[in-house]
Amino acid sequence: MKYNQLGESDLKVSEICLGTMTYGQQNTIEDAHLQLDYAVRQGINFIDTAEMYPVPSRAETQGRTEVFIGEWLKKQQRDKLIIATKIAGPGRPMTWLRGGATSIKSENIKQAVDDSLKRLQTDYIDLYQIHWPERYVPTFGQTEYNPNFERETVPIAEQLAAFADVIKEGKIRYLGLSNETPWGVTQFSQIAKQLGLPKVVAIQNAYNLLNRVFDSALAEACRYENIGLLAYSPLGFGLLSGKYVEGNRPENTRLTLFANFGQRYLKPNVSEAVTAYVEIAHSHNLKPSQLAIAFVISRWFVTSTIVGATTLEQLQENIDSVNVTLDKEILAELNAVHTRYPNPAP
Repeated sequence: MKYNQLGESDLKVSEICLGTMTYGQQNTIEDAHLQLDYAVRQGINFIDTAEMYPVPSRAETQGRTEVFIGEWLKKQQRDKLIIATKIAGPGRPMTWLRGGATSIKSENIKQAVDDSLKRLQTDYIDLYQIHWPERYVPTFGQTEYNPNFERETVPIAEQLAAFADVIKEGKIRYLGLSNETPWGVTQFSQIAKQLGLPKVVAIQNAYNLLNRVFDSALAEACRYENIGLLAYSPLGFGLLSGKYVEGNRPENTRLTLFANFGQRYLKPNVSEAVTAYVEIAHSHNLKPSQLAIAFVISRWFVTSTIVGATTLEQLQENIDSVNVTLDKEILAELNAVHTRYPNPAP
């Protein structure tokens, strides 16, 4: 396991981060603790969660993922681990979160942080992320910006000032973004510099063989602002594992269990691209999941790749991808498929 510096922070995070959004829905607390123990034994020091987890988010289960992690975390050597969580933003009908108070303003931030600390049973959060922007932006498979959807928003300077207060209190160490745009990255960075407020050190966006949107403008913005990518969904909702090839629908998977989930992966050319990538893996005697994750790890702008699993066997396979090195021949074949089917699931 390799460890990479996260932006301008003093955090050195494992190249694989353990994602946890199935804990409390598809995974029991016993499952969760087995996965956490195994991940740490493999050298993973970085664990990511969110206040709205597990997914799909529901009033009955909201916060359960952090509770499961907290029950495990209280028995660990805290300073050896890097814990990341997220505050949900506005624009989604989650009235069970603070009575629907999800704008990124001071009182909501403080409440969200305190609630996460309590569930996680810890005194501080290493990386605290805005799960999606306060302002309107196309997210989670939407690709077209529509000015008609713009809404009243908390200014970025005000958001940063509120986070500065929580950082001064020692409750969070560093700030990150998620599902953000190039404009947002540069605005957060420049306003922080101008006003002497906390600088964002990370961005958590989707990145995989089916969605390489980050390759262009976001890669440039993050390079110049020294912000590390935490790549989520490296298996494209599990499609790149090959388990859905030829119309298969395995039990206990998100696309099977939850109707209308993962719409970005139901678009034209997705199945064709997946089939092509799976064939490349097989032709080189690689498991499709390990090919897909190894590709993400290999990208110069990726600081850590977030993997999640519903079974320990899946997690073992995913983590083993750190031992896979993709040569120029394989990368050329992957790029050829990308040229044929560019970003079918952005």
